[in-house]
Order: sequence, then C-alpha cells, then structure tokens
Amino acid sequence: MRVDSVFLDAGGVLVHPNWERVAETLARHGVAADAIRLAAVEPSVRRELDTDGGVRTTSDRARGEAYFNRVFALAGVPLGPALEPARAELLAYHTEHNLWECVPEGTASALERLAAGRRLAVVSNSNGTVRRKLQRLGLARFFDTIVDSLEEGAEKPDPRIFALALERIGARPDTTVHVGDLYHVDVVGARAAGLRAVLLDPHGLYADHDCVRVPSLAALADLVDSGTL
Repeated sequence: MRVDSVFLDAGGVLVHPNWERVAETLARHGVAADAIRLAAVEPSVRRELDTDGGVRTTSDRARGEAYFNRVFALAGVPLGPALEPARAELLAYHTEHNLWECVPEGTASALERLAAGRRLAVVSNSNGTVRRKLQRLGLARFFDTIVDSLEEGAEKPDPRIFALALERIGARPDTTVHVGDLYHVDVVGARAAGLRAVLLDPHGLYADHDCVRVPSLAALADLVDSGTL
C-alpha cells in the first residue's frame, strides 16, 4: 500500500548533537575533550543503551544522562566533580535551545523529496524545545505537525504519541511509516501503533534486527518513491 505519510524522529535522524559546542564548553571549564572523538564513539553508545529492558524501565531523560556519561567515558573525558560546572552549562543550553542542532548534509533535499505529495510529521522524545529548534534550523517548514513528548505527556515507545500525530495530520497507520534511529523506541513504538517502521542505521549496528534499515534519509526517499517500502 502506498505510503502517504512519513513520521520522523528528530534526534539521531534530522539532527545530531553539536559535539563542537560540547567540547568547547568542557574546555572553558578546564576539561579536555575532542569533538571528533566524542562524535566517533556516540553511535555505539546509542546502540548500547537501546535495549528492551532499558527502554521499558527508564525515561528518555534518564537515558540521556547515561548517554552522556558513557560518551564521555569512551571518549576519554575524565569524569568527576571537575566536570559538573560544564555539565550545568550544557544542560542550561539544552533546556533553552537543544544541543541536537547539527543537521546532516542532504537532510533538506531528502525532506523535500519525502514531502512531495505526502504529509510529514516529527514524533520526538524531547524536552519541549524541538519545535523552536527545527524552526531555528530551517527544517520546521517541511512538517505538517511536530509532536514533542514533553508537551504531550507521553514518549515513545508509547503508541499514544504516534496516535496523536496521526490524528493531527489526518493520516492512517497502515499508510504511514515512521523513521527513527532506536529499535526499542522507534520501531517497537511505531509497530504498536500500527505503523510501518524503518530504522536509520548508517553504521550498520542493527544487522540482526527484524526491520527495514536504511543508511540515510536519501535512501529512505528512494524506497518511498519506488513504492517498495
């Protein structure tokens, strides 16, 4: 059946953490960090935290704290009291603006292709900033609605957040596909809501999982345009 609506996660799909900002903030507080190294270890940390038990028993915010601790540890950033002033500054920035603010090359062109004759929505576990962030980055214009978990009181994989997005754009679950970067958050949640699901897996970390995987949003647009999804 033809896909006429596409839901996309924000963090890890449309935007990535600004590791340059993170490294610069740490440096101002006397903590050495390399932005390239932080970015290099990040995909494996996301995969490590993406487990059935971990997602079912924790919140997105709690996993975020574990995520940064693990990224710092693997990147050789010394953990301890000296890190706390930098953490506080980064948290303040994230609360106001959102640290996930780097847009991968080709994102806008892929969204233009996906939006041609289709309805698009963002369905994101976020902190109330995702709409302003996407507006600031010039991406909000592609979407018919933007659903932020903090604003709605439900977060993926809870199927209610997908149902809200479906209702707001007048879409049917059987002709809608959701694209995310976390299996137990995005794929499991979308399927529970009756949607098709695609995992964005540019690093090939989910080869053993039972879902359609794509390496990029351009590859997703190819699948949708060809009608093979």
